[in-house]
Amino acid sequence: METKVLEIRDSMTFFPVICIRPVASNEAQRYLLHRDGYRADETETCIIVITAQCRGVSYDPYNWPSNPRTIRHAHHYIEQHWHELNDGDVVDVEFLLGEKPTKKVSERQAARLDATTSDPGPVT
Repeated sequence: METKVLEIRDSMTFFPVICIRPVASNEAQRYLLHRDGYRADETETCIIVITAQCRGVSYDPYNWPSNPRTIRHAHHYIEQHWHELNDGDVVDVEFLLGEKPTKKVSERQAARLDATTSDPGPVT
């Protein structure tokens, strides 16, 4: 199984997701994944997305009941760009849809930048 943890962003939206590409790494996984309907080999295109706190999970980008814009576009992008994505990458829906000219920076990196730029230095 291949797993990645990503940051989904949109207008005033942030949430982490756990993504799984069900590619078997042993015979037990292959058998059970096949029984569940997955290819389970290197041709597998399905990505299972689990939202924050396990509040939602889907292998189908069109099966998201709440906030479908954000998660649907992000899920499609993750499927299409799986091999380019790394843990911690930002999937910025506003950027993907051309609503913003630049991609958002990860909150993880933004917090680090804020901490270093807001330090007033030594008091004199």
